[in-house]
Amino acid sequence: MTGHPNPAEYARHSPFSDPGAHRALVAGVAAEPGAIHRAVTAAITHYRADPAVTSEQFADIDRRWIASILDAATERADGPLDAERAPDRRVGGCCRDHSLLAVSILREHGRPARTRLGFAGYFTPGFRHDHVVVEAGHDGRWVRFDPELDPAAHGFDVHDLPTGPGSPFETAAEAWLGYRAGEIDLAGYGVAPGHPISGPWIVHGYVLGDLAHRMRTELLLWDGWGVMDAPDAPIAADALDLADRVARLTVAADGGDASAEAELAALWRTDERVRPGRTVTTFSPAGGFGTVDLEARTTAWATAET
Repeated sequence: MTGHPNPAEYARHSPFSDPGAHRALVAGVAAEPGAIHRAVTAAITHYRADPAVTSEQFADIDRRWIASILDAATERADGPLDAERAPDRRVGGCCRDHSLLAVSILREHGRPARTRLGFAGYFTPGFRHDHVVVEAGHDGRWVRFDPELDPAAHGFDVHDLPTGPGSPFETAAEAWLGYRAGEIDLAGYGVAPGHPISGPWIVHGYVLGDLAHRMRTELLLWDGWGVMDAPDAPIAADALDLADRVARLTVAADGGDASAEAELAALWRTDERVRPGRTVTTFSPAGGFGTVDLEARTTAWATAET
């Protein structure tokens, strides 16, 4: 199984996936896709997909750490994670949170698991929404699955997603390389049809975000660091070249190239353009612009005056 110089590292919690005081709650969910689907969808509601999301749930989306997400879940409802709860008792979040909770469950059971950033073509015909799915180590390979999906509602195996360019879920690296080769129009990739956050800028950011998640730094989808820039800023030449390199190495590593895997890990260790430091900027749909101290687990939000 490829994906890290030491794949067993993926069975160990990151600071983001660690359930902290809620370890027993997470361990109570079986480490299989059906049980995980029931748990993550019962505990977390998508802040954009749920039309009845409350202001409290909307504010949840910046909780970031699974321990904090589960703090809210246990404050609002008793019982196991997969127990049915009233919609307003769920925690607000998005695909990143569904998938990271799934990863937390798998890691708590000693299973290697990681999150992957890319674009799903199964929500809106003709459009690929930014999305996060899970890869779990099984029989020497990574099995990719979407913990949000009900298997009965789709014409493909949601518990073992097809992979590669044109598949139901494309990694950000695959989309970027297709774009750079002139084969893909990224106007159909983004948050939603007609949404301003679409096109090359978001795919470029997700190439770097996917590398961070690959290296067990599961940041929010609206976090920024390194060469990432504001949505309305042109992508600089060096940032384009860097994304090209990261995307090529990612696709090669996904295909089993150990040297590409090692080069990705070395790039992560040595290049501050791809690796976040102690702080990252965040452009939250709920909180606006802020600076996050990842060690202190605090966010300094900018005021309207600044």
